[in-house]
Amino acid sequence: MRFDVLTLFPALFDSYLDQSLLNKAIEAGLVDVNLWDFREWTTDKHRSVDDKPFGGGPGMLIACDPVYQCVEHVQQQADTPGQLIMLTPQGRTLDQKLVEELAEKPRLVMLCGRYEGFDDRIRQGLQPMEISAGDFICNGGEVPAMLVIDTVIRLVPGVLGDETSHKYDSFSHSGLLEYPQYTRPRVFRGMEVPEILLSGDHGKIEEWRKEQSLKRTRELRSDLLEEEENRATD
Repeated sequence: MRFDVLTLFPALFDSYLDQSLLNKAIEAGLVDVNLWDFREWTTDKHRSVDDKPFGGGPGMLIACDPVYQCVEHVQQQADTPGQLIMLTPQGRTLDQKLVEELAEKPRLVMLCGRYEGFDDRIRQGLQPMEISAGDFICNGGEVPAMLVIDTVIRLVPGVLGDETSHKYDSFSHSGLLEYPQYTRPRVFRGMEVPEILLSGDHGKIEEWRKEQSLKRTRELRSDLLEEEENRATD
């Protein structure tokens, strides 16, 4: 799985790429992350990538030319062009369903904005898939890009130590929140591990986990159950 991240601040990814799971995946050749700086495609001595918006208003916008030049160069760096993604609060919200769709693609090329965002002709002309990390505003697209990488690599075969791990995550195949889990010690500050988990009866344990998953979803995210019910009646 290849990721190309186009940004004004590639150094923000230095420590992130050294983190354990991602770093191991890169070293194993399962994941490839490439960083590209928009400034490399500027032509003035100040390496300017932004300018004031027409019509006035606060802040600066990232201009078209360095972004177009950068994207066109990056897309030629592999046998096939990648899925172009713009990280923007106006995009489709990143959820597990979208993560699973992205994991089916061999290559993702992500545009990270800054300041007041991109000149809209970047969206119009390049027609990227627009993805939002949520209904809030970040300082730039770099952290959302990390979120995309972090969530997608979990679905890349060989990245997780146990290939079944992601199947039991919250929001995965069941669409429910994950059941509670425990480890040693058996009793901690008066709180005990549920007896069923110590029984060795895997059938009853599985049944308990399903019940707990449903209970937790009902208590914490009842909207997920409503969405499931609406889909069932459509």
